[in-house]
Amino acid sequence: MAEYPNRTTYTVDSLLAVTVEVFNTRGYDGTSMEDLSRAAGISKSSIYHHVRGKEELLRLAVGRALDGLFAILEEQGACQGRPVDRLEHVVRRTTEVLLAELPYVTLLLRVRGNTATEQWALERRRYFDHRVAELLKEAVGAGELRADVEPRLATRLLFGMINSIVEWYRPGGPLAEQTVDGVPDAVIHLAFDGLRQR
Repeated sequence: MAEYPNRTTYTVDSLLAVTVEVFNTRGYDGTSMEDLSRAAGISKSSIYHHVRGKEELLRLAVGRALDGLFAILEEQGACQGRPVDRLEHVVRRTTEVLLAELPYVTLLLRVRGNTATEQWALERRRYFDHRVAELLKEAVGAGELRADVEPRLATRLLFGMINSIVEWYRPGGPLAEQTVDGVPDAVIHLAFDGLRQR
């Protein structure tokens, strides 16, 4: 019988951390329960004791990212004040959540809709984007943002910039001097001020 060295320290959270790493490396479709068992250092039966299978693990993982994003919309900074200030709060906090939950958000951004869980995640992402687009539209209507870029397009471009962070940002990597605080600041300056010297 195989020995599983991490069995005594195993928790659903630690399994989830390993699962997300494997999904991001191999792809969800390319990952088997055997792969997860080997990476976690526990038996498949131990995994099945806590979850029904890999799709439930996927739902827990992308759910963690989505919960972090939707919680932003309930924060005081997103609910009170001028529309442009609320939008800036949401953009900053979205970037902060992405950095704090980098592996989970990376997985969320890679789902393609091949399973019921992936379809659910895509629908939730679209709804989050819609909420932000409505806030951007409100800021345009209040005369706080330029009106010559359609709000849905502006929202897509904004999230394109934010979401691209998962492709290049690595804690401790070559851009480590760009601290976790520095990246949200840079996103805010680029999105709301642009690069042109005034």
